[in-house]
Amino acid sequence: MAEPLRAIGDHGIIGDLETAALVARDGTIDYLCWPSLDSPTIFAELLDAERGGAFTLQPLLDDAQRLQLYVPDTNVLLTRWMAEDGSAEVSDLMPLAEARSRPDLAARCLIRVLRVTRGTVRFTARCAPRFDYARIAPTVTATGEGIRFTGGEQTVRLFASVPLDVDDDAATADFSLSAGQSAWFVLGEDRLERPTDAAIDRVAAATTAAWRDWTGHSTYRGRWREAMTRSVLALKLLTSARHGSIAAAATFGLPEATGAGRNWDYRATWIRDASFTVYAFLRMGFVAEAEHFNRWAAARVMDAGPDRPIRIMYAIDGSEGGRRA
Repeated sequence: MAEPLRAIGDHGIIGDLETAALVARDGTIDYLCWPSLDSPTIFAELLDAERGGAFTLQPLLDDAQRLQLYVPDTNVLLTRWMAEDGSAEVSDLMPLAEARSRPDLAARCLIRVLRVTRGTVRFTARCAPRFDYARIAPTVTATGEGIRFTGGEQTVRLFASVPLDVDDDAATADFSLSAGQSAWFVLGEDRLERPTDAAIDRVAAATTAAWRDWTGHSTYRGRWREAMTRSVLALKLLTSARHGSIAAAATFGLPEATGAGRNWDYRATWIRDASFTVYAFLRMGFVAEAEHFNRWAAARVMDAGPDRPIRIMYAIDGSEGGRRA
């Protein structure tokens, strides 16, 4: 296995309360399990630089400084490049269910919006999913309006506002934008249809508003509000909107420390660890998350019996098994 291309600390995270993606400071999505947090990966270049698969957006700017930050009070991530010849940014988000409930974009997806803020910038893009923990290189088909990736029993679709080409087992694009111009990419379920520019804007705005509405329920009024809000937003991404469970982490296969041999799969719910997260939610005023988890935990107690004691951990859906790589 090749050495990692990027450090874990050089990433931000986005999600839709069903799964989560890691976005590196160079604009690469190099980790994403799909469709659920504990599903097999479709991007895992973070773990295997040669075979893992990734979705790269790269501005061709010499000696660009890179900055990554979140839109305040949201899990919408901005990655910026600033150079002498120009500057640009990509906004990454996964629409929440309440934003997807609109007719604009009903399918689950990941949205990437590029904007140039100064000068004229040339970009290259490459979307190369690898299904089933990088064991399957998909068949890539141009559909007229987008690109279809199919491998095993899984299919995802990619649409963009710029022309896409098929390059063996990946979709690629090469284009330029001037100051004030933008371009978007959307990757999602097989039922995803090509969205309009207006739909992208509306869904992005609705997702931003939904995150801010959620953080607005915080009762914390101390001097560390920004840090506390960012922390609880990260914890929220580990909750399952469907089940109410809380994962210990969004990742698997990462060593506990550099050079360490312990690299567990943390995409499961440990009762003890989740209880600490519930306590944090309650201290911040987020009662609904605590109640949802309590219902999930109560169901585990009801399923237990003399021959089935309560376990220290469960899969996200509450089952006693787990998905294995």
